[in-house]
Amino acid sequence: MIPGGPRNPRQMELMMRRMGMRSEPVDDVQEVVVRTRTHEHVFAHPDVTILTVQGITTYQVVGTPVVRPRGAAPPAAAGADAPAAPSAPAGPPEEDIALVMEQAQVDRPTAVEALFRAHGAPAEAIMQLLTRGR
Repeated sequence: MIPGGPRNPRQMELMMRRMGMRSEPVDDVQEVVVRTRTHEHVFAHPDVTILTVQGITTYQVVGTPVVRPRGAAPPAAAGADAPAAPSAPAGPPEEDIALVMEQAQVDRPTAVEALFRAHGAPAEAIMQLLTRGR
């Protein structure tokens, strides 16, 4: 909350400039994708603002994401004018799956499920599987 009550936008901009802050909207954003090891957070038509504070730039993305497994096909309504991007593998790497299967003595579906629960970390997946029976 800013002391002194509401201010008009011009006063806010001047105050931000004095504090070394600069805010700049990004127009016509079609999509923002945040990729983790196992998932994609896809924001369709979000509001994006670039905020620079004392030389450090951050991007603010406002919208509701669709969370999907990494490598899952985008919805059919995706822009036809965009070039096709190479698809990522649809799950954990084979060597991670093999390692979890061998070390925890489990079948493939169990190993894959454990890797997803462990956010792709093989050591964590193995530990979860080995300690689940206790």
